Amino acid sequence: MRKLVLTYAVLLAMATIAMAQMGMSNDKSKRPSPPASAQCKFSDGKTVKIEYSSPRAKGRKIFGGLVPYGEVWRTGANEATALVADTNVNVGGKEVPAGSYTIFTVPKADAWTLVISKKTGEWGTDYPGEKEDLTRVPMSVSKTSGPVENFTIGFEQGGKKCSLYMEWENTRAKVEIAEK
Repeated sequence: MRKLVLTYAVLLAMATIAMAQMGMSNDKSKRPSPPASAQCKFSDGKTVKIEYSSPRAKGRKIFGGLVPYGEVWRTGANEATALVADTNVNVGGKEVPAGSYTIFTVPKADAWTLVISKKTGEWGTDYPGEKEDLTRVPMSVSKTSGPVENFTIGFEQGGKKCSLYMEWENTRAKVEIAEK
């Protein structure tokens, strides 16, 4: 009987330690690429939001290295990057109805393409293919004024429109978003 109680106590202690470790690893803010978000708020209160994970450069060659040119990139880390619009918008000249989407990009040295996918909920590396694309939009590319360690997505506000930008390493890609 004593052995049974001792075995039960050891198993209970091991389960408690395992659960505590799992709980700590579920804290997304402690990830090497922590969660981040950006929001564009139009003058009428409607919004476009982006939820993503922000990887760090850590001295690596990013574009044309870690992120190959000409290939679909998950545009962040961890879970796929989500775009949620609560109003119809025009993204770089293409109509995007209100709703939830996943975004990817195709970086090149002098131009990027923003890919807005209808499929949502996938892990970041799982590009579902062109059949799921809502649209593809060209993005302008420029150099940043200095190195950018943390991959960043943001918006520059402007009343009925805003500019979505992505920065990392020494690159800035940008596209206009306007409320429809």
